[in-house]
Amino acid sequence: MLLGIIVTASAVCVLALLVAVFVSVGGGGKTAEKEIKKEKILDYLPGDNCGACGCKTCADLAEKIAEGKCSPSACLSGGAPVAQAVGVVVGREDENTEPVRAQVMCSCTNSTAAKKYRFDTDSGELDCVSAMRLGGGERECRFACIGMGSCQKSCPYGAISIVNGTASVDYRRCTGCGICTDVCPKNLIKMIPYDTYYWVGCSSKDRAAKTANKCKVGCSGCGECERACPEGAVTVKDNVAVIDYAVCTGCGACFRACPEGIIWKADAVGASDLIFSKGK
Repeated sequence: MLLGIIVTASAVCVLALLVAVFVSVGGGGKTAEKEIKKEKILDYLPGDNCGACGCKTCADLAEKIAEGKCSPSACLSGGAPVAQAVGVVVGREDENTEPVRAQVMCSCTNSTAAKKYRFDTDSGELDCVSAMRLGGGERECRFACIGMGSCQKSCPYGAISIVNGTASVDYRRCTGCGICTDVCPKNLIKMIPYDTYYWVGCSSKDRAAKTANKCKVGCSGCGECERACPEGAVTVKDNVAVIDYAVCTGCGACFRACPEGIIWKADAVGASDLIFSKGK
């Protein structure tokens, strides 16, 4: 009897030891696999530690890509060739590897947007997600940026700030990870090609009169931009202009034609600085 108990207890101990060994080896294997991916990714990165991706060094970026926290196209200086090579390493070669950036498709501010009511923002308790449950936020336009900073809090690179009540992206810090697009309850943040010059700063699908009544800077859906575009890259869908970046050549015809001035332009200055200007 005693011998049987001892044998059983010994078997349990051996089994527990084997399980511990397998768990340890498995964990070590995953760590080793990540390190191998990191080193392979680092081989393809330029190695100049420019910081344009939002990381301090190329090694930091390689680690984040290996962990799945950054897109393979996060290296802006490496461009498409590096993005494609890195995409193969992490098994995301079918993904769009052109560098992208986040853009808030809304031009309203505290001074241009009509309000239904006013939040007490000093408490700091509200964010966009919770404010969405309170009638979609304090602004009359149901498509307008709520401006409570859910995207700002979610961005791991500090690339988003709230300026005059609306979210704004600092492209010098944006890595195109897309986290902010998942957080925005109104889906106002879109990923667009990093080197594109133009975007439509409005997402309102209301008719012109209704939009104008709620916001001084909304798209009227007039179609002037659509008629001006020589490539057919701009179309008016659901009363708001939309740019097809697969077709857009960056000629600026839509920017010059927009009577409402809600098509914006980004001018590159130096290596990474951008100046924003609006038409009209």
